[in-house]
Amino acid sequence: MRIDASRALGAYAAVMTLTALWLGLSAVAEPAVSFGTIDVQRINVREPDGTLRMVISNHALIPGIIVGKKEYPHPNRPEAGMIFFNDEGIENGGLVFDGGIKDGKPTNGGSLTFDRYMQDQTLQLVSTENGKQRRVGLVITDRPDRPLDVAAGFAIRDLPRAAARDAAVARAGGGRAQRAWLGRTEDDAVALILSDPQGRPRLTLGVGSNGQPSVELLDDSGKIQQRLR
Repeated sequence: MRIDASRALGAYAAVMTLTALWLGLSAVAEPAVSFGTIDVQRINVREPDGTLRMVISNHALIPGIIVGKKEYPHPNRPEAGMIFFNDEGIENGGLVFDGGIKDGKPTNGGSLTFDRYMQDQTLQLVSTENGKQRRVGLVITDRPDRPLDVAAGFAIRDLPRAAARDAAVARAGGGRAQRAWLGRTEDDAVALILSDPQGRPRLTLGVGSNGQPSVELLDDSGKIQQRLR
């Protein structure tokens, strides 16, 4: 068989070019690193462009409220855990936990939450313990359509409670209405509590600490209209 020298030379050049390209890419790729144990206080997980997507942290370094790449101190986050962020680097949920002996009483807490966009949590799986008081359940909460203005919220949070303060909170996107609770309450009962858009309980289905089941229908003032036991 006769070999065309020019074609053979071209094929050889193509193969060598691809080989050199592969070797070059292999040389610049970051090698995978394996660890048996990593002992850290905080880990930030970011996208290639630097956008923060998740933080795993102890209590001391857990982030505050991050909105628009600006961080505000959190008014009530004493736990360690994981905080999740959306595609824009805005917090949209978390898994946090704490516990220990406080004031001579055993305490424990855990919470998995999912937030509305630019708002606070709308779904929460929670477990808390404070001495003999225990609360475990699933919470569904309505949040305002207005984005949460964190800076404005900090400016008005210490104002005395009044109509003017409530109006300012609403303008800042604050406020909430708990629509549903399913779980164990602090009085040792288990209950399903369904509420209206204003957060007022209207239907409860439960079993008390004495084992007695009940169904209650309530009006908007909280007065029981019908009860089935």
